[in-house]
Amino acid sequence: FFAYTALKNIYSLFSGSKKMGTVVNLALGCMAEWAHLPITLPIDCLTTQTQTGDNGGKAPLAILMTMLNEGDGLRGMYKGIQAYTILCLKPAIQYTVFEQVKAIMLARKRAANKHGSRKQADTLSAAEAFFLGMIARTISTLAVFPYLRAKVMLQSQKDDPSGEKPNIPAMILKMYSNGGIGECYQGIGPELTRGVFSSALMLMCKEKITALVHKSVGMQ
Repeated sequence: FFAYTALKNIYSLFSGSKKMGTVVNLALGCMAEWAHLPITLPIDCLTTQTQTGDNGGKAPLAILMTMLNEGDGLRGMYKGIQAYTILCLKPAIQYTVFEQVKAIMLARKRAANKHGSRKQADTLSAAEAFFLGMIARTISTLAVFPYLRAKVMLQSQKDDPSGEKPNIPAMILKMYSNGGIGECYQGIGPELTRGVFSSALMLMCKEKITALVHKSVGMQ
């Protein structure tokens, strides 16, 4: 989120315009997702192994040392990174849907409120931002969930003694072969519940904080 906001501000600074089309929003969202992976993906891999692996009650630090010593070392901490060629679209789709629908909503509010308060016509209400955030996150999660599930399965899977390295497309094909499209979307309920509400709250807070900052610096 912070990377996307920073990239968005940089783009606005160099382009001289605050308006961004769908393609630009998608590109910035993808770049923002890749920006944090060097730090967050090893943490994600460790968390997955801690929650799903047979660790015999080991502490997270002990699990980390085991992963580094018995697996592929530091390279093993980036298991599943190939999934992010698609998963990077998740925040990109989310922010693009949010920003594009928000622009349409604000344009309609301004057209219907020509003689009213400009402040109300230039910002979303808390409820509008919350529900738009829910819709945006739901669409983005549905679009890429099979890749997210395949990534988790790949991270929790032990290394093959034969040395064969499984990949994301093979994992998705295996899921589909075992149970069809339903297998590919197994577990989407908890993911939607967790992700939708957290993202909706984040985007709602972001909209209200942005409006307060603009008001405090006299931009409205």
